[in-house]
Amino acid sequence: MSTLARLYRITGNVQGVFFRASAKTRAEALGITGWARNLEDGSVEVHAEGSTDALTQFASWLHTGPPAARVDTVEEHDVQTENPAAFSILH
Repeated sequence: MSTLARLYRITGNVQGVFFRASAKTRAEALGITGWARNLEDGSVEVHAEGSTDALTQFASWLHTGPPAARVDTVEEHDVQTENPAAFSILH
C-alpha cells in the first residue's frame, strides 16, 4: 500500500471551534499522519498522509468538521510526503 500526501486549506468558521483537535482525532482514527495549523487569514491548513481510502474519508470529514464549525470551502492539492511519525497540531 502506497502512502499519499495531500494538503488541504479549509475556510469558514474554522478557528476557535476545535477544528484542529477534531481533525487530529479523526486522522488518528483513520491511521493518517500529518499536521494541522491555523493560518493568519482565519483558515486552517492540514497536511495529511495515508492510504487513498483513508484520505477520501478524511476529506469528506473536512467538508463538515466538528459541530461548532462552519466549513465554506476545502481546497485540496497533492503534495510530497513528509513522513511524519504521527498527527500533530502546529501553533
